[in-house]
Amino acid sequence: MEHTESQCKMIKEHLMEGKGITALDALFKFRCMNLKGRIHDLRKEGLPIETKMIEVNGKRVARYSLCKEQLV
Repeated sequence: MEHTESQCKMIKEHLMEGKGITALDALFKFRCMNLKGRIHDLRKEGLPIETKMIEVNGKRVARYSLCKEQLV
C-alpha cells in the first residue's frame, strides 16, 4: 500500500507541474506498472484528470493530464 501511495504522490506532483503522462512515461519515471489504477486513485481524491487518446509509434495510447479549467 505504501508503494501505491508514493506512486500516487509522484504522479500527482508530475501532473501539477502541468505535464501529461502515458503508461510508458509512468513505467520509466516512477516504476509504475498500473498507471490506470493510480489515475483512478487520484480521481477518487478529487483531482480533475482528463484522458486524451494519442498516437505513439502507430499505437493509440492514453495520455493523462489535469483539466486546467477545473483547477481554478
